[in-house]
Amino acid sequence: QVQLVESGGGLVQAGDSLRLSCAASGGTFSSYNMGWFRQAPGKERDFVAAMSWGGYTYYGDSVKGRFTISRDNAKNTVYLQMNSLKPEDTAVYYCAAQYDAYGSTVTSAVNEYDYWGQGSQVTVSS
Repeated sequence: QVQLVESGGGLVQAGDSLRLSCAASGGTFSSYNMGWFRQAPGKERDFVAAMSWGGYTYYGDSVKGRFTISRDNAKNTVYLQMNSLKPEDTAVYYCAAQYDAYGSTVTSAVNEYDYWGQGSQVTVSS
């Protein structure tokens, strides 16, 4: 059983930067692909970014060029660096873990992930 705990959310202004962290425990972190998703009020949970344990990255179109996902396997932590934030980035951000034997690719599908964190609120004011 893998536990995921997000941190780093908050209230920022448009154009600011923020870094989210997700600390994992209870599993072999280096065997899991990690993803970030977000959910705004009244909307579905959307894919933001993912990184395989082998280093492959994939981004949603709305964040490409502004957000960067990274991971530190020694710290069992995945990060989401968010730059040039916009009001439409306001949402609860969730990290997720997917066990993968190969680590060569990642998925943006919500139902492909095995474990989820509790979420961290990010609010961007205009």
